[in-house]
Amino acid sequence: MDRTALLARLDEKFALDFLSQMVRHKSYTETEGERKLAAWMAERMRELGLDAATTPVVGERVNAIGTLKGAGGGKSLLFNGHLDTNPATEGWTVDPWGGLVDDKFIYGIGVSNMKSGDAAYFCAVKTLLDAGVRLKGDVILTYVVGELQGGVGTVAAIEQGVRADYFINSEPTDLTALRMHACAFSYLIELTGNTRHLSKREEAVDAIVAACDLVPRLNALKFSGALSDEHLGINRLHVGIVHGALGRELHEWRTPQVADYARIKGSGRYAPGQTEAGAIADIQRELDALQQRFPGLKATIKVEKKEGHRSMPAFEVARDARIVKTINAAYQTVRGKPQPTGAIQPYGYYGTDAGHFYAALGMEGIVCGPGGRYNTMPDERVDIVDYLDMIRIYMLCILDICEEA
Repeated sequence: MDRTALLARLDEKFALDFLSQMVRHKSYTETEGERKLAAWMAERMRELGLDAATTPVVGERVNAIGTLKGAGGGKSLLFNGHLDTNPATEGWTVDPWGGLVDDKFIYGIGVSNMKSGDAAYFCAVKTLLDAGVRLKGDVILTYVVGELQGGVGTVAAIEQGVRADYFINSEPTDLTALRMHACAFSYLIELTGNTRHLSKREEAVDAIVAACDLVPRLNALKFSGALSDEHLGINRLHVGIVHGALGRELHEWRTPQVADYARIKGSGRYAPGQTEAGAIADIQRELDALQQRFPGLKATIKVEKKEGHRSMPAFEVARDARIVKTINAAYQTVRGKPQPTGAIQPYGYYGTDAGHFYAALGMEGIVCGPGGRYNTMPDERVDIVDYLDMIRIYMLCILDICEEA
């Protein structure tokens, strides 16, 4: 069937209504709401004729996985997105769960991160099926939970045998093709000095002053061992919490004394080819230099791991990979211009479930989805034109990878 005619068959009203229905599900992470949305998605996939069901993750949490079986002879394509969302914050001027659509945007908590991407690949498959298209290869739709816990849902799906020749992760990139993103880690630095009364401040080792010296150096740090300038471009170290006072208990009631203890917490990002051990070693060199500048100071660092969370690996795909060429060509067809592609900031700092498919299975994939610029903020929203164009781009990707039967 002619590709232009196929793209024109997209039912834009249905697509917007479907996304609004998804938004109306209050699917906060680790709540009953995400389970209900997973069940709802499985039912919608079954209505399309997919072999679909909810599958276990941990405890009562479930994913929704559906497969459109091909006739054979084509490659398989997997779409991946998460259903769990962050909580709504203060400052909203519209109902976070209303799914409001105006002449430019669709609004709602999680609509950017990442229900618009989820809905886009559902609507892409529906449009092709409604047009009577039959495919050679399989299309697998995965709607996972627990991305906000480091991807526990996708890890469970991989362990249960979910895989394909290629994948598209639909995290919000404003339709750019993210072919590389960083790995994340969290850290704790402790600075221990030596207290004195302010009258003898010159004899003290002030942990707060040392922390003030250290923080901008950490925020400016790039890690060693980057494979290229592009890899180096998604290196970042960030200080998120600083607390200094007296003793490890951080007593605050004795202000005439010099603070002898400071706690610094933050997060780091390093690229494929770099390692957590290497990043920590780079930070340790900064701490060694700090101790030289502040004689008597003791500085230590450790990586922090959250119980129930997975580490989210880095991700990379070659510039000339088939999936990159496929999505670039689809974008060119739909938008009439080249698709921005690479370790694009700020998306390259994000973690996505693409890292799990890359690290565990070596799958070739790309991260590309609608939303991003209004991500995780009051009145979170997605440009309607971006959402609808993403559906069309996904349709073309399916046709190219899976091939018409």
